[in-house]
Amino acid sequence: MILAAVSGGSDSKGLLLALDEAITRGGFPAFSLSACTVDHALRPESAEEARAVAAFCAERGIPHITRHWQGDKPATGLQAAARAARYGHLADAAEQVGASCVVTAHTADDQAETIAMRQSRSKPDALGLAGMAAGVLVDRRAWVLRPFLSLSRTDIRDYLSARGEGWFDDPSNANMRFERVRVRHALSGATPSTAAVFAAAANVRRRSSEHVASLLGAQVSVSEGLVARLEPALAMNMADADSRRAVLSVAAVVGGRQHLPGRETTARLAALLSTGERGRLTAGRVVFDCRQSGLYLYREARGLPEIIVKPGRKTIWDGRFLVTNDSAEQITIHAGGETADLGARLIAAGLPDAVVKRAVRSAPVCSRSAASGESADIAVQLAPKPCFEVSIGLYDTFLPCFDLMMANSIAALFGRDRYLAPPVHDVLTEKTG
Repeated sequence: MILAAVSGGSDSKGLLLALDEAITRGGFPAFSLSACTVDHALRPESAEEARAVAAFCAERGIPHITRHWQGDKPATGLQAAARAARYGHLADAAEQVGASCVVTAHTADDQAETIAMRQSRSKPDALGLAGMAAGVLVDRRAWVLRPFLSLSRTDIRDYLSARGEGWFDDPSNANMRFERVRVRHALSGATPSTAAVFAAAANVRRRSSEHVASLLGAQVSVSEGLVARLEPALAMNMADADSRRAVLSVAAVVGGRQHLPGRETTARLAALLSTGERGRLTAGRVVFDCRQSGLYLYREARGLPEIIVKPGRKTIWDGRFLVTNDSAEQITIHAGGETADLGARLIAAGLPDAVVKRAVRSAPVCSRSAASGESADIAVQLAPKPCFEVSIGLYDTFLPCFDLMMANSIAALFGRDRYLAPPVHDVLTEKTG
């Protein structure tokens, strides 16, 4: 089953109709179609628009569900928050109806706007300039595909007009308060760049990710999800873009960050690592411990939180570990895994004593009441019966298809299963047409 995200605007309505025609008239009985509208409740008209989409779907026999973004809305970063909420609701809806993927109607116009926004704040060779991926994995559970990236909005509206169909215009698309709207006005009248240009940039990023994956597999090891060891040759090669990306990606996971370190931090790291000399530097909550045997990365032992996890709940501790409480009692997660067992495992993995002594201070501990009523502490252990699973903030929420190979390599290093594979092969190769 395919789940189409439909707001009632021209792009999404055109996508729904095109899919319905392809399935019903194109002779694809193995496919079925459902639709989902996410009502963000940001405008008084949004509820009525969602009902109109539901009625439109009912006329055509397309199952439709509406999901609502409830609760308080942020005063700043509204569009980003709405985007995150929308994708979360779409992933929930996909699970609800058993869809193999979600499809959205992002167009070549949207792609041009995205590239323009990223160009304004990125280096000319930044990986983000590949634009939106043809597919993205959301929350490790639902692939969102974008089949209209090669089409212009004008093409879609011509298609709807030829069928006598109208659409809703969201007034927020004219609100100059939002960056995307300002960029859209700046690009007004310009022909969106061809899909081939974006596909070429995406292929560059995909090749980079594949190379980084090979570097990670050959020159990096991780112990207990806590300490990463990088070969000296990799650490000293920060001038190479892919080597730098490999080092910074591992650092982001070790530090529980969702993004790579910034330019200034990267420059400081490169200055230290390029010398090959022994020394330590702390950046992005990570200690970079340079030794003759390699570069060791581990979380600095400060600013470590203490949280309570209720029975049957999951949460992320320190941005680094997904904690699951399968017990009948609440548990407390705090730092201080200086247990003999954990230290012994790290020593057995070949880590220097001094590195182990520092690294275990930032290890999470699960404290819960024993049957006798006494407190029992369990230090981090990823296997065989995990209470903790490493969180990969870089990719666990949004994983672009061109980074899948790299993400799987990182997951393997940190003791995680591979990410869910895309439902179609073309997403991996970024083909356009």
